[in-house]
Amino acid sequence: MAGLLVDSPALYWSVAMFRTSLGLILIACSSMLADGAEPAPQSTEQLLKRFVAEFVEITPGKGTFPASFQFGEVTPQEVTLSQPFAMAKYEVPQNLYAAVMGSNPSRWTGPRNSVEMLTWSQARDFCSKITGLLHAQKLIAEDEVIRLPSEVEWEYCCRAGTTTAYSFGDGAQAESDVSPKATLLDKYGWHTGNAAGNDPPVGALAPNPWGLYDMHGYLWEFCEDAWHTGPVTATPHTKADTTQVVIRGGSWKDRFPDLRSAYRKPFPVAGKDDAVGFRCVRAKK
Repeated sequence: MAGLLVDSPALYWSVAMFRTSLGLILIACSSMLADGAEPAPQSTEQLLKRFVAEFVEITPGKGTFPASFQFGEVTPQEVTLSQPFAMAKYEVPQNLYAAVMGSNPSRWTGPRNSVEMLTWSQARDFCSKITGLLHAQKLIAEDEVIRLPSEVEWEYCCRAGTTTAYSFGDGAQAESDVSPKATLLDKYGWHTGNAAGNDPPVGALAPNPWGLYDMHGYLWEFCEDAWHTGPVTATPHTKADTTQVVIRGGSWKDRFPDLRSAYRKPFPVAGKDDAVGFRCVRAKK
């Protein structure tokens, strides 16, 4: 189509629509080949087994996993983790959520798209229910649970041993980029500069150095912690009268600065948004 001269408005729009449709088809085909793509409908048992298989073992203080790291940016605080845990490779997909909870609240539907439009409490309810299902099928040990990550665990895993603004470096933009364009980030995260008109499955982009996908962008992710501005600890910061919780990672609605490893913001405990979801941790009780 390059170089075609179009004098007729009707023909012009026909060509434009053809190009748009072709682009969407190519995006869909690319997504189906992604690491997290869904090849065919699966039973609840198959989905549970797949979920368990998609955890990355995190062992602070061993191998490539440092025991301590700098939490935050403005006033970084050194935090030491001593207990191993496992982080889900992907945000919770809609087919798994629906199989466990019996419904799919998401606005943008797709079996392996991340689930969204749910509250923090609903995300925690999912964790509790899937823990019971996994125990019943002996897919995890009796002394293990599925839960939301603490804010410290989340940032530790997002950074993946790095000290830069993002897990791939300090910059999101190439020299020629004009905001919101951020081509250095495009390989790793969905943000407002590259996500328009694209509803991908989990894992469609590249993972961070520890094999975790969509830690930068796609959806904000709930943490276990109540919102706080004071010092952090290795365990979740909770309180009985929580009105706001911590979300991390940025989303397809956000500009690239909000996708930094250390960026954090509060979210209403009863709030819902089509740009907020969650991923799970498997850990000892």
